[in-house]
Amino acid sequence: MVKISKRKIIRSAPKTKDAPTQELVGGESPQVLEKADVSLEDSKFDLGGYEDPYQYLKQYLRTTQTNDAYKLSNDLLEQLTQEGKERLLTALIQHEAKRFDKKISSVKEMDALKPDLKPGEYPYLNGYNRDLYNKQIRQLQIELIKLQNWVQKKGKKIVLIFEGRDAAGKGGTIQRFIEHLNPRFARVAALPKPTETESGQWYFQRYVAHLPTNGEMVFFDRSWYNRAVVEPVMGFCTQDQYETFIKEVPSFEKNILSSGIILFKFWLDVSRKEQKRRFKQRRKDPLKQWKLSPVDLASLSKWDDYTKAIHKMFFETDTQDAPWTVIESDDKMRARINAIRLVLSNIDYTGRDLSVIGEVDPRIVYRTNSITGSIEK
Repeated sequence: MVKISKRKIIRSAPKTKDAPTQELVGGESPQVLEKADVSLEDSKFDLGGYEDPYQYLKQYLRTTQTNDAYKLSNDLLEQLTQEGKERLLTALIQHEAKRFDKKISSVKEMDALKPDLKPGEYPYLNGYNRDLYNKQIRQLQIELIKLQNWVQKKGKKIVLIFEGRDAAGKGGTIQRFIEHLNPRFARVAALPKPTETESGQWYFQRYVAHLPTNGEMVFFDRSWYNRAVVEPVMGFCTQDQYETFIKEVPSFEKNILSSGIILFKFWLDVSRKEQKRRFKQRRKDPLKQWKLSPVDLASLSKWDDYTKAIHKMFFETDTQDAPWTVIESDDKMRARINAIRLVLSNIDYTGRDLSVIGEVDPRIVYRTNSITGSIEK
């Protein structure tokens, strides 16, 4: 198992020679061919003095009249032998690989920490490198497919709970988990407001119906912990209902674990400033406006009330058997990668590659302190 520390929130190209245009597209100067290391029989791939086919292509584009990409590509390919086409393709791939590597290697700026870091402040000065993120998330998603295959083969059951303030990035994180998984064996449970019938049932009853069977993984986008934070703060439940929940939930989760379910409880922690920024973004983006509910807007003025409810929830429900893991999510890319890493690191599935998974970032991933009821940092 990965050990998570406990913390406290207060809340270039070579030099080339110039050459006439006619030499670029088919001149047969022996001197030029010698420099290009091309035989006389391959005169259709004369680089016009350029050692790098990529540089040859750039000059060809500069000296051609048309801007039509389709015509340009056809004209160029007609002038090249099969060997010439292969050399040009190789050069282009090598050029792009070097450029990609260069971008990914610039991680010093990405990992720079804020000076004079204050308690509860997000530690990183800059956002995560997107090219590195795209590369890593793909590798991690391949590992998730291995995990799912193991879950199916062994008949395991996994539940992943994602909780957090509004706009903390729960849905986006879940999406990166399930993006390439087989939907027959991995599903999301995002329950709406309870019906009149459900309101009269045992509180956990409608959640039990969504628990996994053998070979399944279920991702809860909010869970039974609605009653620990959202409902009491917004007045959607009585004090008695809240107290009953707090008393019952440790036993409920112990029963879940005893049935063979592997349980992960994530709290995505977003700062007040970042939450406001995301709300503004949702207002402006017609594709995200559906995410902005009246409850979300009301939560802005209840920040402190939410903080108290969150700390009490941790105090009452962060148990040794079912601990909470907090992930600071001001940077969504970092949060997503570390959530996946933590799950993959804690399950010894067939074919697991720890070198690909990497290490969980202790600066933004940590355990709550069940004694003080807060998050230690």
